[in-house]
Amino acid sequence: QVQLVESGGGLVQLGGSLRLSCAASGTICSSYTMGWYRQTPGKQRDHVAHITSGGLTNYAEAVKGRFTISRDNAKNTAYLQMSSLKSEDTAVYYCRIILEHGGVDYWGQGTQVTVSS
Repeated sequence: QVQLVESGGGLVQLGGSLRLSCAASGTICSSYTMGWYRQTPGKQRDHVAHITSGGLTNYAEAVKGRFTISRDNAKNTAYLQMSSLKSEDTAVYYCRIILEHGGVDYWGQGTQVTVSS
């Protein structure tokens, strides 16, 4: 069983920075893409960024130039460095891994990010 644990969320001021971490544990039988998604109450969960096993990255337009995704394969951990935070970045952030062979995915429990003015 694969488990994902996010950390690093919290309250931050407008324009500030925050770094989220997502640590994967368990038996992962394939190379995998790691991604971040976010959700606000009553809305769908949206893609924020992802990084493939080969290091290719992709970002939502809303966060391009402000957020950076990275991963440490030795630690099975992904990071999301968030800068120049806006009020609209307030959301629960979820980590997801997608096995690149088979397409099975796993989700973390989410971490709250609140940007205050």
